[in-house]
Amino acid sequence: MEAYKQEFIEFMVESDVLKFGEFTLKSGRKSPFFMNAGAYVTGSQLKKLGEYYAKAIHDKYGMDFDVLFGPAYKGIPLAVVTAMAFSELYGKEVRYCSDRKEEKDHGADKGSFLGSKLKDGDRVIMIEDVTTSGKSMEETVPKVRGAADVEIKGLMVSLNRMEVGKGGEKCALDEVKDLYGFETGAIVSMAEVVEYLYNRECNGKIVIDDSVKAAIDAYYEQYGAK
Repeated sequence: MEAYKQEFIEFMVESDVLKFGEFTLKSGRKSPFFMNAGAYVTGSQLKKLGEYYAKAIHDKYGMDFDVLFGPAYKGIPLAVVTAMAFSELYGKEVRYCSDRKEEKDHGADKGSFLGSKLKDGDRVIMIEDVTTSGKSMEETVPKVRGAADVEIKGLMVSLNRMEVGKGGEKCALDEVKDLYGFETGAIVSMAEVVEYLYNRECNGKIVIDDSVKAAIDAYYEQYGAK
């Protein structure tokens, strides 16, 4: 496993973004782990987060893209910090764009988007925190494709939960890929998290011991993507 992935796993635990216990998800599933990207709140956390996203995007998609698109609301800071990190790490200027939930009907920046305008020929990477059902893509992909003649190169999320999406067989990232015809990726998958953290001390304690590992295994027995 790449060093930045190992660092990112520790970073999620230290930032209290990835927690283990018992959580009821929006879907109603009872999960032994929970990820809340809203817990990245400080300047140094956001700077690091942008760097991890930039490294993962560079690994998966290279440099051949023009725009980072972050769906409102959580995707907005992700697109901004990752664009900054790309400039710093790779010397490449990429633009950021996000959608508005409510259209703005006045001022120089009126319309449905924040940041850069999308232009014909733009190559776009979508960026999100986590995709459990792919619902946000249902709303944003048509918006992005409707704004200009763009090519969506792919989607990058921070964690692939690796559980079945709405179709009941594949994980949400694979469903998005099949539905919209672009690549999908994650900084880390839950399998990598478990492999790295199992019986390893992180932030002063072992967060995945035998009992937590058993609960995660049981969860994937029931909800894991085929």
